[in-house]
Amino acid sequence: MSPDRLFVAYRTIVTKEITRFMRIWTQTILPAAISMALYFIIFGNLIGPRIGMMGGFSYMEFIAPGIIMMSIINNAYSNVSSSFFGARFQRHIEEMIVAPVPNWIILAGYISGGVLRGLIVGLIVTVIALFFTGKPSLYNPFIVLSIVILTSILFSLGGFLNGIFAKNFDDISIIPTFVLTPLIYLGGVFYSIDLLPRLWQSISLANPILYMVNAFRYGILGVSDINIYVAFIIILLFIFVLSFFSLYLLQRGTGVKT
Repeated sequence: MSPDRLFVAYRTIVTKEITRFMRIWTQTILPAAISMALYFIIFGNLIGPRIGMMGGFSYMEFIAPGIIMMSIINNAYSNVSSSFFGARFQRHIEEMIVAPVPNWIILAGYISGGVLRGLIVGLIVTVIALFFTGKPSLYNPFIVLSIVILTSILFSLGGFLNGIFAKNFDDISIIPTFVLTPLIYLGGVFYSIDLLPRLWQSISLANPILYMVNAFRYGILGVSDINIYVAFIIILLFIFVLSFFSLYLLQRGTGVKT
């Protein structure tokens, strides 16, 4: 296909994805904003003053980057998993597969939709965070932007794989409930791993979300429990592996061809 036709195919998929989640914004955007606001009220306003300072910042300021990253991860993942499985369930994904559209364009279109939803929700939660913290300054804007985009891509890929392997709508919620949520809560969103015993600090380092949350926190506050360069390497490595695996499954027709 010519570059123009490739772009038209890509733009069509992305437009469809944006239209889908914006049409039902009361289900895709609003709940995330309300949930994150509750986190700030409960953990920041009510519990935070009892905890005191953490990492040289108030507890509210410390958890704000983690809560923002949590909203980005959840929404990027859920957007792609539900959308791609919905396309499989309604069987219109088959039309896309038989069309002269490269698999990488299909993958890129769905991933872009997940990234955009993650960015939109992340921006909304950031505004909410500013209402509670009142700190608009960034320590390193480049790290903030790059981590947000890379993390959104990574979990959009994860959602894509979930959408491929899911057999029914219940399977869409299994990974977020039993894998993603525990990893997020144990990924340093609400605490510094310096507070943990040495054994649990070592175990926490096996959690990839820890690196994303801390890299994002470093970009905003300038403090981190991990090496920032290691965080970038881990995220890029996961993106490469999941991208290759996703394209391989599309090529084989896994979960698509019957």
